[in-house]
Amino acid sequence: MVDSAQKAEELYAQGQLERMLLLPAEFGGVDIEQNVVYVPVGFTAAKAEIDNNVISPLIQEGKVQAYSAVPEYEGASFVPIAIQISAWHPDSPETSTVAGTLAAWGSAVERG
Repeated sequence: MVDSAQKAEELYAQGQLERMLLLPAEFGGVDIEQNVVYVPVGFTAAKAEIDNNVISPLIQEGKVQAYSAVPEYEGASFVPIAIQISAWHPDSPETSTVAGTLAAWGSAVERG
């Protein structure tokens, strides 16, 4: 089990995990500890596809001005089982919200 930052970093160095920014650089995210998670290989590309193909066009159209990507953990694992992504416009959150969960592994995958 990956239950520490050190183990996650070791697996990242071995190519078994990816290092991912929760708030992507394209949206102003910076490479700091609070914005970094370690995820299964391929997960970063799946999240980038949502960010680039769903969220980014809405930002460009002015329909979205706020973004959140919150990791969901299971047990003592340092690797999130899912990322809950939300994007909205502060002036009309009830009509402009885009929300979804991107499952990585474990019970998040099982629940679909």
